[in-house]
Amino acid sequence: MTTTDPAPPESRVSPVPPPPRWAVRAAHVAAWSTVPSGVWRVALVLGVPVGVMEREEFLAAFPHNSPLIGLAYVLVIGAVAEAASYLTLGLVRPWGEMVPRWIPLLGGRPVDHRIAVVAASLGAFAVTFLWWVLFLGGLLNSPSPDPGFSGGEALFAAAYAPLLLWGPLLAAVTWSYHRRHKACR
Repeated sequence: MTTTDPAPPESRVSPVPPPPRWAVRAAHVAAWSTVPSGVWRVALVLGVPVGVMEREEFLAAFPHNSPLIGLAYVLVIGAVAEAASYLTLGLVRPWGEMVPRWIPLLGGRPVDHRIAVVAASLGAFAVTFLWWVLFLGGLLNSPSPDPGFSGGEALFAAAYAPLLLWGPLLAAVTWSYHRRHKACR
């Protein structure tokens, strides 16, 4: 008489369904939402007139009004924001299910979807709160003597307004990721 071992738990779990098209699109918009503000900041440091602030006014916040320190600061802030927003794509891509093999120590291991959902939820809350408070608070409390909206202010608003989408889109994509993983349990 022969006995067969039951299938290991990993093989009994059904595969995660693919993400819905809306979630994939939302993840891409979230990932691109940080680019315009990064370009605006780089233009400011390089001396391109952006209308709201002059380069010298911005650089006054750095030791010796250093353009190199200012540029490094802007590039680091932009890189961190872009990398963080790019992680949204992991919620709709295979590397959000399995850590890519090229990553040391973790490569090839499955992603714990619970940790991904908690981290993405906290990130969605943080960037939503941060950008909505900063953006709308800045608009509502600006000491502008005239009720008009200058060209520089319009450029600034156009560059930073996409950041308002980042948090809510990340929350929606996180919800989709959670639902897909909940369905396969």
